[in-house]
Amino acid sequence: MTDKDFDLTRRSFIDGVLKATAAAGMAAAAPWAISAAGAEPVAGDRVRLGVIGTGDRGRTLIRNILKTHNCTVAAICDNFEPHLAEGRTLVSPATPAFADHRAMLDAGGLDAVVIATPLDVHAAHALDSFDAGLHVWCEKAMARTIADCSAMVKRSQDSRKVLQVGHQRMFNPTYLNALRRVKAGEIGAITQIRASWHRNTSWRRPVPPGGTDRQINWRLYRDVSAGLMTELATHQLQVGNWFLDAVPARVIGSGSICFWKDGRDVYDHVALVYEYAGGRKFVYTSLLNNARYGCEEQIQGSKGTIEPELGRIYQEVPPKVLALQRMREDVRRGHKRTVPIGGATWFPELPVTTPGDSLGWGEYDETMLQFEGFGEAVRSGKPLPGLLAQAYHASVASLLGEQAMDRGEAMTWPTDLVTA
Repeated sequence: MTDKDFDLTRRSFIDGVLKATAAAGMAAAAPWAISAAGAEPVAGDRVRLGVIGTGDRGRTLIRNILKTHNCTVAAICDNFEPHLAEGRTLVSPATPAFADHRAMLDAGGLDAVVIATPLDVHAAHALDSFDAGLHVWCEKAMARTIADCSAMVKRSQDSRKVLQVGHQRMFNPTYLNALRRVKAGEIGAITQIRASWHRNTSWRRPVPPGGTDRQINWRLYRDVSAGLMTELATHQLQVGNWFLDAVPARVIGSGSICFWKDGRDVYDHVALVYEYAGGRKFVYTSLLNNARYGCEEQIQGSKGTIEPELGRIYQEVPPKVLALQRMREDVRRGHKRTVPIGGATWFPELPVTTPGDSLGWGEYDETMLQFEGFGEAVRSGKPLPGLLAQAYHASVASLLGEQAMDRGEAMTWPTDLVTA
């Protein structure tokens, strides 16, 4: 792709974001996307980012940062040398590389850090970065405990530094268009969202020479990660909160190590129900031994259903009139018609298979727009509006769901959260 092609694709992507957010109610529902896409990055020096963590996800983030118009990777850091070596291949040979994040912070020359490390050290890396006078972009989920999530929000506020968390669906034109159509009343009142993230994999990665299983497969260890809840469910809980315009009142759930009995101590199968005001529900399942239904959300209203992951919207189809009901209506109205002998009087209520309509697809990676928005937030010293609260509440919801499964009882929404 040439630079010209990139600019055209980028422009069409941003135009798609702006088009999706140009509707009544969207300024309140997605102010971060409007703010990030509403203006071209201003001329000047690029925002200097230090990336902590150059594993698979960290390298993906680096590739997206390098596409932006206003950010640059000014340093990289990883305490696992093979990952650090792979990170070096993506940046200039002159880019400083560190094995310890404190050494990177002490070296200076940065405006902000990007954290793509195991979940249990997110909070420590973020707090150290705030103390060094830097802004922070952190991968989701925010932290391993609700207390640490709250501490990150509080420290960012006290230090007057931006804290942005990676929830890319909030910048995706398809999701933004889906929300626009919800706000327009096209699917009626939402009473339930069903979401799933199903895979058929052990989620276990091979350990390279010099590494340990805990370094590479940290997602499978309870003290480091909540597994499916923090690494996958967080994305979709954010979508649920966003489309329901609320946080859950309570959650019940069940989790088990059902299939992969290989020494892991995080669940490989979870099923939860989050209850919202007015009796609305967010029903969530995730498992690691069947990929038939994959990753999806079904936003169900009285007039239709939206499946943003598939980019489709469906209108409700009137139910079929059963033969006996039709005969009763004919008698009441005095109508006559031929009555088939032995005809079906009951039809199975199978899923509706109408193709629906397209929501439109984004032509670009929304992670890039996240970083352009972050770059402008760092320059102005002002976070993208509303973004942190969405991420914070999604992380809290994921960890509360873990507690509900562990304790086997309903957990209510905490009343002592920081106002984000």
